[in-house]
Amino acid sequence: MRDDVHPVSLAAANRPHGWPAPAIQKAHERSETFGLRASIQPGYDILSDSGLALKREQNQTLCAHAMPVMETLHEQIVNTQSMIVLTNAEGLILHSIGDDDFLHRAEKVALRPGANWAEDRQGTNAIGTSLAEGCAMVVHGDQHYLAANRFLTCSSVPILDPYGDLIGVLDVTGDHRSYHQHTMALAKMSVQMIENHLFSTAFRDVLQVSFHGRAEFLGTLMEGIIAFTDDGRFLSANRSAQFQLGLSLAALRTHTLTSLFQITYAQLIDRLTHGVAPHLMLNLHNGAVVCARAQFRRASLGQGRAAIDVPGSAASQAMRANVGASRSAEGLSRLVDLDTGDARVAALIAKVRKVLGKDIPILITGETGTGKELLAQAIHNDSSRGDGPFVAVNCASIPETLIECELFGYEEGAFTGARRKGAIGKLMQANGGTLFLDEIGDMPYSLQVRLLRVLQERVVTPLGAARAVPVDVSIICATHRNLREMIADNQFREDLYYRINGLAVRLPALRERSDLAVVVEKMLKQETVDGGRGQALSVAPDLMAMFGRYAWPGNFRQLANLLRTAAAMVEDDGVIRWEHLPDDFVEEVGGGSVAAGASGSSASSLAVASADAPVAGDASSAHDGARLQDVAASVVAMTLARYGGNVSAAARALGVSRNTVYRRMVAAQARGLVGED
Repeated sequence: MRDDVHPVSLAAANRPHGWPAPAIQKAHERSETFGLRASIQPGYDILSDSGLALKREQNQTLCAHAMPVMETLHEQIVNTQSMIVLTNAEGLILHSIGDDDFLHRAEKVALRPGANWAEDRQGTNAIGTSLAEGCAMVVHGDQHYLAANRFLTCSSVPILDPYGDLIGVLDVTGDHRSYHQHTMALAKMSVQMIENHLFSTAFRDVLQVSFHGRAEFLGTLMEGIIAFTDDGRFLSANRSAQFQLGLSLAALRTHTLTSLFQITYAQLIDRLTHGVAPHLMLNLHNGAVVCARAQFRRASLGQGRAAIDVPGSAASQAMRANVGASRSAEGLSRLVDLDTGDARVAALIAKVRKVLGKDIPILITGETGTGKELLAQAIHNDSSRGDGPFVAVNCASIPETLIECELFGYEEGAFTGARRKGAIGKLMQANGGTLFLDEIGDMPYSLQVRLLRVLQERVVTPLGAARAVPVDVSIICATHRNLREMIADNQFREDLYYRINGLAVRLPALRERSDLAVVVEKMLKQETVDGGRGQALSVAPDLMAMFGRYAWPGNFRQLANLLRTAAAMVEDDGVIRWEHLPDDFVEEVGGGSVAAGASGSSASSLAVASADAPVAGDASSAHDGARLQDVAASVVAMTLARYGGNVSAAARALGVSRNTVYRRMVAAQARGLVGED
């Protein structure tokens, strides 16, 4: 095939009706502008294990909500010569699961975690083209720009965060000869599940109204969900809500609870409190009547959570009881709860207790995921301000153009697009309580002057306002950056640093702590409660020993996510074992050698797993490493032969992951120990 002939034209005759041929054509044109040629063998730049772990940590919320959905989707399409892929917003593959033999074929074109499938790397493909076009895409066989990828058919759907921003892609890829029309529908439904989970989690502390024209669709993927503030202002809506209302997110931002549902916030709460019906009947702005449920959760002056849900009577009684609960209510974070046996953490807590109530700002440092916000919340709860609001602001997650409005608020008409009646900033929301500025090192330099003035003068001037408003806040800041180095590079103001650094404390990384066993036990107790399990959860001794040796680059977030996944996979005895952990984690820690257990393959699995580790040192050690690679490759080749080429059976016999077997197969072929496929 000539490079100047677009493959899409050759496949046009066999293209199923409704495929977006113009979008494919545009994608091929973009591929040409990137300097790609259809016949080239692309270079595969795969992230290292540590680099991939960092990307997964940066996208841990997406991964946590997507992985269970991917597992469910895999059960629906198992044994169809296919795989499921999750990427971030740049097209980098974070996770993949699928049929063993197809995963092996996909690895030959780097369709695997750590590879980037953006269009400028791989040309026209469903993942990259879906990101470029911002819509669901099917790219079938010859429609791929690169010839190397034309054995694939890929169905990709963008994943949007609760605010409508693209954060990733879910892709189902299979052999182009076994494409099924229902694949895209399954992918879209799976993305809808992920987005709804993300939405409910993001807005769990505010009013959520779920609705549909038919009562039987409440509680399903078809229901629309809208989140509102406690004064009825619109926050966001899921895709189904936008579809049912016939309004985009941008258009919905001009609405309120009253304008959309013809009911005030107070009227809704009253109906929830006194109602006994299984659902509400609400009038839409366009005159239609819908069935609805509403849920309202909020922190009640630091006293745990109050909740209202329909049916109203029992829930409202529980709400009133919770509102009157003491500050020692179960689940409230306190400093004593964080003292789990590590000497450094105990010393840190002792220092913090000495400055409580003395108007001394606290600066918390430490790696990402070490629990800085949890410590800040505990400091607030134990302070004399514990009955006041705790307002957290992540300076790294708010766009630079919006952070000033978020912090200081604005008056009506302060700028184009400003809300009617303006908005109260985070500083004023924290009045009488605590303001937690997370990732303070990422605050724009220009805003650091305004923040310093507020901290010194204790007054706030909203954008567009004529006069300042007094505020009474306690400040806790946190960062994973080295602020002193940033000061030297003129990236952080020295005067602000000394204003926020009354007491500086450093949270140790998880790998540095001596209380890992206690931390795991507490996390599992919470998983037992959250999962409604009757059986307590525990970790097998050999697995716990490995936990103690592992570096935990993602710290507590990584550990919590791992245990949450394992808890969902565990059997009735409640014991978490190696087989309950994700394959990529087991592979990363070389867990196969431990997991082989009582079988005679322990030595073999040790050789296979060890051969994956880098070999350092002099020439003799490198020679020993090469010999170990040969031994591992030979062991894999013999085991595969024994099991008739069944990769899963060989992996189980060796006590390693399937991916390790695949890598050793490639190594065996390279060394001439086995023939090519």
